[in-house]
Amino acid sequence: MSKYNVYGIGAALLDTEIQVSDKDLNNLKIDKGLMCLADTDRQNELTCYLQKKIAGSYRASGGSAANTIIAISEFGGEVFYSCRVANDDNGIFYLNDLKRSGVDFNNNISTIGLTGKCLVLITPDAERSMSTNLGVSANFSPKDLCPKAISNSEYIYIEGYLVSTDSCQKAAIKARQIAEKAGVKVAVTLSDPAMVSFFRNGLEEIIGKRVDLLFCNEAEALSWTNCSDLNGSLKLLKKSANTYVVTMGDRGAIVFDGKDQFDISVCPTNAINTNGAGDIFAGSFLYAITHGYSYKTAGNFAALAASYVVSQQGPRLNSKQYQQIKEIFFSSCS
Repeated sequence: MSKYNVYGIGAALLDTEIQVSDKDLNNLKIDKGLMCLADTDRQNELTCYLQKKIAGSYRASGGSAANTIIAISEFGGEVFYSCRVANDDNGIFYLNDLKRSGVDFNNNISTIGLTGKCLVLITPDAERSMSTNLGVSANFSPKDLCPKAISNSEYIYIEGYLVSTDSCQKAAIKARQIAEKAGVKVAVTLSDPAMVSFFRNGLEEIIGKRVDLLFCNEAEALSWTNCSDLNGSLKLLKKSANTYVVTMGDRGAIVFDGKDQFDISVCPTNAINTNGAGDIFAGSFLYAITHGYSYKTAGNFAALAASYVVSQQGPRLNSKQYQQIKEIFFSSCS
């Protein structure tokens, strides 16, 4: 039996959520709903503009894959996470946050550079737009992997954002190769429409011939398959993955278990912030399927968890909420 349900790799980023207006996005020349990479000068420019709004804002360790791995752990799964942080206050905060959440990790601490940061800009319609400075996460490499932990996992989970730098992409490819050799299932998330648009070749190298499970949203699915309609896109996704999950915002999600396809409905909620919705959907889904539940059940569980995240500030829940969701959902299944 594997020691870990899921081994994850991704960028280590300190998230700062900031409430902004559409006018702010226009003034800052930020594309709504997307993630853009920013060098230090650009992020300093944004921070200066947003200085008054940043005061009292929400801060948490983040990065898409980290949010997913932490969710699995908080629900009761066994997980391992590999990333890279700097030897600074943010880096120490980040690793302590992983530890508090019950996540095993290898200490990849860089003595040079700064821990990555992400400014998450939330508009009144609950949409999130992100400006990311990767910091030392840009240098995440195959040396930062833990092959023993990968081989001792049921799944590995690879964040598509890793495609944005050469060393990170190599780490993602190496992780997949180690997993495949050990008979470990591979799950990949496309992460963002911009990653698909600008780094398609790199994502194809990460995915290889075909992954076991692909996570994406509707925009990413359409772009990945070069389709204008979702039904056509779903058929083509089967060339890239044995199974898949496609999220569609307030229209729910579609999951395919390799044989049957299921429509997943959203759980009614008052959405104020979509940051982290896809991450917890993936985390909830992976928790469920690695604990014996069907894809349909996993999809419904993930929809419930996502409804909690979008109704409050921050990309994650507190520990009590994870347990509350788990008890509410699975007690009704028994």
